[in-house]
Amino acid sequence: MPDFAELREHMVERQIAARGIADERILAAFRAVPREEFVPARSRARAYEDGPLPIEAEQTISQPYIVALMIEAAAIAPGDRVLEVGAGSGYAAAVIAQLAGEVLAIERHEALAKLAGARMERLGYENVAIHQGDGTGGLPSEAPFDAIICSASGSHVPDILRGQLEIGGRLVMPLGEPGAVQHLVKVTRTGEEGYEREELCAVRFVPLIGAYAWNE
Repeated sequence: MPDFAELREHMVERQIAARGIADERILAAFRAVPREEFVPARSRARAYEDGPLPIEAEQTISQPYIVALMIEAAAIAPGDRVLEVGAGSGYAAAVIAQLAGEVLAIERHEALAKLAGARMERLGYENVAIHQGDGTGGLPSEAPFDAIICSASGSHVPDILRGQLEIGGRLVMPLGEPGAVQHLVKVTRTGEEGYEREELCAVRFVPLIGAYAWNE
């Protein structure tokens, strides 16, 4: 049986801290979450590899460093309300939960949403709620949010998501064609109608599917 605690520490030091993520709150959050609990049983031994892994419903769990980079860009503070679009296995939501006051995560695949919700309950993440549905429209009834993280790539940042940010809120998501190199962007809401956009780095994500993104 692998020593998951040791593998987790190596992941934090070699994959995240060594690449420039210096915020001790973020590093501690990754140390606190057992990534092996968020992958299928057949992949547990590979849970701390430096790359994405396949999960149920033909989806993936993102590379740990990319999750850390998105969380850092979102500048999540204690007490923040965070929306995650594309919950997948629930791993990123669990990490964000160590930093934020409340995390609401949406997953379009019913099987994944049920699995993620069961993990949150079993592992005791009481400040995370998993919703099943089309995340491209966000959760208007729960808005506004201090941060929105989108874990799938769209052709553009949907206006409906931008509009669910608090003034000063941050949205982080990849943009680009499915299967191609995409760009991670950060959008900050500066006023009722004002937004600033910053390009961060090249990434590869599964496509964002829904009414305000790519078609099935």
